[in-house]
Amino acid sequence: MTGQLEDIYVDEQLEAAVANEWSAEQVAERTKSMVGYTYVVDDYYEVGREMVRRHARAVQSDHPVFWNEAEAAKLGHDSLIAHPTFVSVLGLIVQRRLFEEVITGYDMWQIMQTDQRLIMHQPMKPGDQLVCEVSLESFRQSMGADLLVSKNVIWNQHGEPVMTTLTSVVARAAIEVDPALIGKLNAVMMHVDAEGVAHKTIDGNSVHRGADPVVEPKAYGAIDFDALEVGQELPTVTKTLTLGNLVNYAGVSGDPNPIHFSPEVASAVGLDSVVAHGMQTMGLGASVIGDFVGDPAAIYEYNVRFTSPVYVPTVGAAHVEFGGKIKSLDPETRRGVIALVGKQGDRKIFGRAQAMVQFN
Repeated sequence: MTGQLEDIYVDEQLEAAVANEWSAEQVAERTKSMVGYTYVVDDYYEVGREMVRRHARAVQSDHPVFWNEAEAAKLGHDSLIAHPTFVSVLGLIVQRRLFEEVITGYDMWQIMQTDQRLIMHQPMKPGDQLVCEVSLESFRQSMGADLLVSKNVIWNQHGEPVMTTLTSVVARAAIEVDPALIGKLNAVMMHVDAEGVAHKTIDGNSVHRGADPVVEPKAYGAIDFDALEVGQELPTVTKTLTLGNLVNYAGVSGDPNPIHFSPEVASAVGLDSVVAHGMQTMGLGASVIGDFVGDPAAIYEYNVRFTSPVYVPTVGAAHVEFGGKIKSLDPETRRGVIALVGKQGDRKIFGRAQAMVQFN
């Protein structure tokens, strides 16, 4: 539930924002006109075996499908598979380009993710060369903020659909930035002498552009449908987060927003402490569901509404308790819906969280 603060030179991005003479109203009108616009990211993302493991570790899952090929094969997989929320690594790259090159006029640190919907067509796995087709699905305004929904349709090198994602964000244009915050940002953001430029590997005209891919769930190694009942509760699982967990996830996901690791910046923007990444908490929840289901690949849709961040002390740990229950079951399709609850103390971190699962 955080903005993405990604520029390696904060001053340069701020100068660009100041130089932009468009008003908030003009930015909103231009963004509204972009609804329906579609483009293809011109370089593929290749999934790596060790990256799959690093991400699974970052979202605290030891499920064998992420770690052990022999165990994954027993559940019907021909290789390791990636965690259901692994797409966040690719998604961050895509979102940055969307707001820097296509939907311009918003500062990246003024963008907050509110909802995330993941629709799985097949598991991501090592060796996949993923191509992403991006579109702006909707735009509206509420209470002085711009509400945008973007869609990513992700394909592999064989032309097969892998995942569709829908991301809702709240954005604000023409926001003045406190000079004191600029200094704090420059003191902690990563700096490099020069950043390399990747060459174009994808011809956008060759990527599928048609109806949305059909969802065809598979059970893989999921538990037996007949062993379940509506209202059945998931075991309660507590996940622990320290500053080290947040720093590790920032590195794995490629999200360097310092509100996740710098107490000074977190305080400067009005937070009580550093906060966990929204996709990190969503990933922890998926790990809990995957363990209950038996095979995370049987999750064919996962939706979360972020309502409250997880606050993590600089020294010490935060504890997030996950639980839930089976909300519905369909004997005809042998599918079910699991409602997930995540809480830090008495405070719920999700307004809504549910997974659709294909059982055996």
